Amino acid sequence: MELTAREISRRLSRQSGYPDDNPYPPELLPPTLRHAAVLIPLFEISNSWHTLFIHRADNEQDHHSGQVAFPGGCKQSDDKDLEQTALRETYEEIGLEDKHIKILGRLRDFISYPSYRVTPFVGLISWPCKLQADTREVRHVFTIPMTWLADNSHHEAKMRHLSANHPPVPVTYFREFQGEVLWGASARITLSLMDALTKD
Repeated sequence: MELTAREISRRLSRQSGYPDDNPYPPELLPPTLRHAAVLIPLFEISNSWHTLFIHRADNEQDHHSGQVAFPGGCKQSDDKDLEQTALRETYEEIGLEDKHIKILGRLRDFISYPSYRVTPFVGLISWPCKLQADTREVRHVFTIPMTWLADNSHHEAKMRHLSANHPPVPVTYFREFQGEVLWGASARITLSLMDALTKD
């Protein structure tokens, strides 16, 4: 994926008019969704782009416990906007300071079951950089080459029951990469990023 940071930013700018990504029937969602934001950290090594992910720690209070995700979380009352939410949560979860992040743009909002509207921001990060994962929230941090993520043979949709009273919905699953499985909302966000960056 031979793109400059400037070209990535240009391609992301075309996402602003896209509708929310929402594969769920209305009856599965609450009337009001909670606002959240994530950071998609990108970096380049030897003309090859990579994406940074976290593996969330096991936590009975967290619906997304133990899943592969992007750093991020719920908007707090003192966050001035969702971009600050993404940057704050990134620092809290993996110790990456915002001075090492350059926001290149954002993707459309994603609805994440059971109750979130997630805004993904794409950020160019300094690499290598010092990371300090908060073990209460993050088991570990890892990266995946974007060329691997962009390969359509590496993912598929599977039908999954989220509620016994409703029909199954399609859920995206990537193939295992070095012991990690990217699926669900984070996989949908990843596919949206790949789609944005591979279209001229």
